[in-house]
Amino acid sequence: MLNNIQTNWSGHHLEKDKLRAEIWSLLKQENATVCAPFGHIPNFIDAKQAAEMLATLPIWQEAKTIKCNPDSPHIPVRSRALEDGKRLYMAVPRLSCDRAFVELTPQVLRQRNIPFEEAAIAKKALTYGRLVSFEEMEAIDLVVVGCVAVTCNGGRTGKGAGFADLELAMLKTFGLVKDDTPIVTTVHPLQIVEDSRLPMLPHDWALNWIVTTEGAIATHTTHPRPDGLDWEAIRPEQYNKIPILSKLKKQVQRNEI
Repeated sequence: MLNNIQTNWSGHHLEKDKLRAEIWSLLKQENATVCAPFGHIPNFIDAKQAAEMLATLPIWQEAKTIKCNPDSPHIPVRSRALEDGKRLYMAVPRLSCDRAFVELTPQVLRQRNIPFEEAAIAKKALTYGRLVSFEEMEAIDLVVVGCVAVTCNGGRTGKGAGFADLELAMLKTFGLVKDDTPIVTTVHPLQIVEDSRLPMLPHDWALNWIVTTEGAIATHTTHPRPDGLDWEAIRPEQYNKIPILSKLKKQVQRNEI
């Protein structure tokens, strides 16, 4: 039955497909999500409490600028970032335009009387925020990514589309993410699996921290970070669906970045 769970991004790594299907089914069986998790970054129960746990960490408290994914379980993370006075960058869902990130700042939202909880919803963020190019962005102090499964040594997988890895590679190319910029996720404890279940590939970005309602895990990952975009690893359909990739490749070829 697990092998019958297909998504728009299935078929690129069969073992990871199987693992994602297993985690989605387990979360569904245990009633651990707000809605059916299949095909999504799971919107797990107590995501708000996990966000509050994240906010106790020094890496959060010291960060002035945070990049976060647009998925539902991280609405509380995005809201908390704004409440704590941080500049927030959220990736445009599916990286569907040239300005691939939306910027939200507490000051502007207050001036417009927009509640942080509302601005933290992805669709609302696209309305209330400012779409920005890489050249317009500030350096990022902390990255929050969405995951379907994670390992305590820093392994992770999302839905299988590769958006998180592409986002980070693009940000690294523009110097907005450094080798020591912490990468963190919040997940349900059921999403943590044995290290051997998630082999890391050269283009994968590992986690430095995993946060659940039960506590925070420092992964002490030794997986080397990519230097930027791995053009050989980008699939043809990714070029077709993510316009910014072709634009960036041309810029690289012209030595503009």
